[in-house]
Amino acid sequence: MKNEYFKIALRNLKSRSLRSWLTIIGIVIGIFLVVSLLSLSEGLKESVMRELRMMGGDLIMVFPGKMSDMMTTMIGGVELDNRDIEAIKRAPGVDFVLEMPWMGVSVRHFQKTEIALIYGISFSDGLPILNENMGWDVVSGELPRPGRREVLVGNLIPKDLFPEMVAGDRISIKGREFVVAGVLRSLGNRQDDLNIALDLNDFREVTGKREGSPMAIVKIKPDHDSAIVMEDIERELEASAIRRRGEDKAFTVMSSETVTDMVENIMGVIQLAVFAFASIAIIVGGIGIMNTMYTSVKERTKEIGILKAVGAKRKHITTIFLYEAGIIGFIGGLGGVVLGLILAFSIQIIMAGSGTMFYLEAHVSPFLIIFGLAFSVLVGCFSGFFPARQAAKLEPVDALRYE
Repeated sequence: MKNEYFKIALRNLKSRSLRSWLTIIGIVIGIFLVVSLLSLSEGLKESVMRELRMMGGDLIMVFPGKMSDMMTTMIGGVELDNRDIEAIKRAPGVDFVLEMPWMGVSVRHFQKTEIALIYGISFSDGLPILNENMGWDVVSGELPRPGRREVLVGNLIPKDLFPEMVAGDRISIKGREFVVAGVLRSLGNRQDDLNIALDLNDFREVTGKREGSPMAIVKIKPDHDSAIVMEDIERELEASAIRRRGEDKAFTVMSSETVTDMVENIMGVIQLAVFAFASIAIIVGGIGIMNTMYTSVKERTKEIGILKAVGAKRKHITTIFLYEAGIIGFIGGLGGVVLGLILAFSIQIIMAGSGTMFYLEAHVSPFLIIFGLAFSVLVGCFSGFFPARQAAKLEPVDALRYE
């Protein structure tokens, strides 16, 4: 019997094919937006979280300024000075403090000169921390050694800035020669992949910048609680600032877990906003289905009367109309999922070759596909329920007299 209902519903849709396809397009657009935007936002979230999860739980980040005003602090050039670094080192449980100052300079390789961002880290103590806790590794060459005037170039330096560069080449930074020890694996975004790392002493010598760092990464000692160490660091920094003529200098101290949770929450809010935005299009498509079904009820009033006259009950009429609405929703959902995936992967390919700051990849899970199809069918059935109920309530005698 259900197969017969399905055949009747399909035949009715075919008899009004233009109207049916126009209604389907409304659902296609909605599901298309949901699938494409959610897959891209989930891909961005996974990419960011993957990099953050590489950070060990024994790392703490320290920034000058308040978290709520972080962008202004960075743009304004506010940095941690040597007294701040020493205050961090005095905190109990601190094993090592890794400074990471940076500066844009002129870099020459053979006859080509480009502006690149260089940053200084301690190759002897800091590089092992980044290697073990943040997944820093080389795709060619080797990690640089201190005191050898070697550099570590980002993954995109040999691809975009200096296409002929290989490990072992010599480069000139502000007139001083260095050897390219290795090429770093991709760090997940274009900005970081276009940087060049120098030993901290070499960086100070090249730039003339004797102190100051926009941030510091703190490695805590084993068997120490990161929350307690963070409190001790904040206390030492505040005490140091007060001793310096009563300065009121703010600092932000965060553990790697705090950063990960914060980013995950932000990405979750973004995904929720994306879904809410795309759902508007689906609601509009659902209204289109409802309009189509109400029109269909009016046009087929006499047909409904005949079905009831030959024994069809209310639930049979309701089932036929729900099948029609569900078929519209399913076909629209299927088209939306396919087009959404095509757009998501197309944007991924375009972004990969466009030189944008962040890498964007589409993340497609079976759940997303099933959700897109199920959601579209659900919207279709819900939109078709009220017209179906109206059709089922028609009395056979009144329906047969309808012109």
